[in-house]
Order: sequence, then C-alpha cells, then structure tokens
Amino acid sequence: MFNKLLSRISQDIAIDLGTATSLVYVRGRGIVIQEPSVVAINQKTGQVLAIGEEAKKMVGRTPAHIIATRPLVSGVISDFEVTEQMLRYFIDKVDKKRFVFNPRPRVIVGIPCGVTEVEKKAVRDATQNAGARKVFLIEEPMAAAIGARLQIQEAGGNFIVDIGGGTTEVAVISLGGIVMAKSLRIAGDKLNEDIIHFAQNEYKLLIGERTAEEIKIGIGSACVLKNSKLSNHTSDKNGNPKREMPMRGRNLVTGLPEEITVTEEEIRKAMEKSVRLIIEEIKSTIEETPPELLADIMSRGIQMAGGGSLLRGIDFLVAKETKIPTKIIEDPMTAVVRGAGMVLENLDELSDILVETEYLEPPK
Repeated sequence: MFNKLLSRISQDIAIDLGTATSLVYVRGRGIVIQEPSVVAINQKTGQVLAIGEEAKKMVGRTPAHIIATRPLVSGVISDFEVTEQMLRYFIDKVDKKRFVFNPRPRVIVGIPCGVTEVEKKAVRDATQNAGARKVFLIEEPMAAAIGARLQIQEAGGNFIVDIGGGTTEVAVISLGGIVMAKSLRIAGDKLNEDIIHFAQNEYKLLIGERTAEEIKIGIGSACVLKNSKLSNHTSDKNGNPKREMPMRGRNLVTGLPEEITVTEEEIRKAMEKSVRLIIEEIKSTIEETPPELLADIMSRGIQMAGGGSLLRGIDFLVAKETKIPTKIIEDPMTAVVRGAGMVLENLDELSDILVETEYLEPPK
C-alpha cells in the first residue's frame, strides 16, 4: 500500500543509457533530456566540469589535465564512478523541484541483450547510487519494439533491428518475450572509426571523431542510391548523384593542417566491412528463427530503430539481402526511451517485459 502511494507521487523516469547519446523520459511529461553520453573531468581535482552537450563541445579541445570521456563502451559501463555522476546529473536535472517529503524516483534503464550479470549489477548499482529508489532493467530491442508500437503481446513474430552507437541489437519478439536475440558490438561508433582509419591509410590525414561523424552523416551511405534528390551534389557520367564533402585534419607526413575532398563512394567503401557484418548478423538471426514466426516476419517486415538506422540506404540494403520488406520506424533515435517510457506508464500491466521484477508487488 505504501509503495503504491510512493509510486503515485514520485517523478518516475526511464533512461536510454546509450553509448553515444542518453535520453530521459519522465512519466506524464515525455522525453525531457537528449544529450551526448560524455563527461568532462578535471584530473587534478577529480571534479566533474561538464556533462552532456557542454562536455561534447570539449572533446579534442581540452588541456592535458581535463579529459572528456565516454563512461559507456559498447552499451555497458566501463567507468562506474563517472557513469554514476552522469546518472545523478540526469536524475537531479529532472527532479530538481523535488521537495524534502517527495520520494526518490523509480527508474527504468535500457540495457543491451546478452549482457552479463556483473554488467547488469553495475547498471543497477550506479543508478541506485545516483538517487533512484528502485531500478528496473529492460532489454533495448524490447523497448525499441514497444516504442515502434509493434504488437509484441500477440502470438506473431516481430523482427526489430536497433543500431545504436556501440551495439547493434537484433531480436525476434513474440508473446511479450524475446524468442531470438543477437548483440553485435559494431554500430555507429565503429563506422566513425572506419572513416578515421580510411583518412589515415589513404590520405595520411589525422582527423577527429567529430569530423568522422559529420562526414558519415553528411555523405555516408550503405549502398548506391539512384535518383537521390540532394541540393549539394554533382552527378557522375551515369547521372547518379555524386556527393562530396571537405575533410580537414593534420597531415601525418608534414604535420601541417590540410583539407581534402572525399566522395560518397570512398566513405561507403570505408564503412563497407562493418555494414556487411551488421547485415550478416541480421541474416544469421533470420536463419535461426522458427519457420512459423518467419512467416509472420515476411508479412510484417523488418523494423529498424536507433541512430545507426539513419545511415542512407541501409534499409534498402537489408531488404535486398534478406528478401524481406524493411522499414525505418518513425523517429528511430528515441524508440528505446519511448518504449521504456510506455512501460513506465503501465508498469503493473507490462511488468513481465522487464528483465527483473523483484521490486514489484505480486498480484493479488
């Protein structure tokens, strides 16, 4: 009874703790925070100087004693204390108007599929230490499927691909549970690394992660896209769009700044191996899916979520390779936090979807 009273007056939140971006959903209010998962720390004093957008601006521009770091690697916590500070910042920002008598919030946190018990405990402990009263965990593909409003409670197959910053999650969902799931630690960040290595190997040019990401967003693609309507492109001899973009960095031979122009085709080839591994993971999951569910998936199609699904042409490439209709869901960046938020709004009805339910009162 007391727990029910607390749950009514507390400001419960759902957090998509992403490798690249963290999003926070507040019950009854929707998404209130969408900031990079970056923390700037003064190594001399151990003080946290900035978190989120302000910290991202410092990446690659700080003096030696200040480091701007990502506390999550491949979707799991790599620096416990810094993650705790980041979570406390998010919770305090949401809960700053909390009065003394108001209870601390209950928090749902999205985690990748296949994480170990130790990694689950790290997320739970960090969130509790940051100020949560109770912590619930939800697998990211399940949250993304709910956010995409798929009929996950029905006896039918739903296929979801969530390409984030650190991990690609592929899952088949039916009857409110994950039937088949794979987690690949190749996603948006790996594509950025591919562009950085390409610049070094082909042009002896050292570029930063932000530059690589801007190029990926600007002219990156997974396959050749014909008849693309773009304002800033030239055309090749076949009439196909030929995108170009300047790449600025330091020449590793001369040590001097240099600017070169790279084309869409070069960037596509740079990312080709990683994109191919993502496609192979999707095909591998399809091969292991029970035939009855596969029949449903063929009619319902593959749903793609996460920031990585915004890479131009990746949905066309998945459809071509799998022979299954593929669609990028509406607002794929926020799918996981929206799904976790929907579970938060209906916690009693959707409790079976959570990874752990020990905090919930048993039904009478």
